[in-house]
Amino acid sequence: MAEQHHDHSRHGTAGQAGHRHAHAGHGRATWRTAASATLHCLTGCAVGEVLGLVIATALGWHAFPAVALAVVLAFFFGYLLTLIPLRRAGVGWKEAIRLALAADTVSIIVMEIVDNGVMLVVPGAMDAGLTSGLFWGALAAALLVAFLVTTPINKWIIGKGRGHAVVHAYHH
Repeated sequence: MAEQHHDHSRHGTAGQAGHRHAHAGHGRATWRTAASATLHCLTGCAVGEVLGLVIATALGWHAFPAVALAVVLAFFFGYLLTLIPLRRAGVGWKEAIRLALAADTVSIIVMEIVDNGVMLVVPGAMDAGLTSGLFWGALAAALLVAFLVTTPINKWIIGKGRGHAVVHAYHH
């Protein structure tokens, strides 16, 4: 089935919301779409993870509070990367927050479980410090594994008209 394109430039927010629902029903669940959605999520998660671990290391925190801060910041930046384009598209704050939560929550949860799990099981990674190749290598591997695990989940979610599919109409 060919992907339909609609001109949203002449619609207000209410018109966009109606078209958002129309798009959600025929969201294309291709591997490319899923990988793009996952990369978007990975970007926000990586910014939050790195910033959280840098702050926690600078403060001398141990693994649990460091992971907690990294997770909080990963959610913050993950949602922020969805909120900014929605707000630029003229979506009100309440609707933009609702859409960001619907689009990204499952993806961020999966990504955070996987990447923090990998970091915690790599011997010495959390205690290696920011100048260590072990820390950065483990973090890169953790984010790669998280991407590989989350992409098929996002593909399934998008195919159901959920996840990234709920913000698809605003990408035009």
